[in-house]
Amino acid sequence: MEQSIITTSIITCPHCGFAQQETMPTDACQWFYECTQCHELLRPQPGDCCVFCSYGSVPCPPIQISGKGSCGCHG
Repeated sequence: MEQSIITTSIITCPHCGFAQQETMPTDACQWFYECTQCHELLRPQPGDCCVFCSYGSVPCPPIQISGKGSCGCHG
């Protein structure tokens, strides 16, 4: 059975609360995101591989496929 990957996520700024739907990259993690309202530069929280895993409504595609902790993007 093939797993369905969700490629959009609603990312919510922790500084101003603005929410925006964004398309996630399917083959990489996104480490930075600039809020379109307050222009704060978001970075992943400790233990997360990307901004979508920290602030999004859906985790990034690599995590959806392999599970938390298995992403190759950790530094």
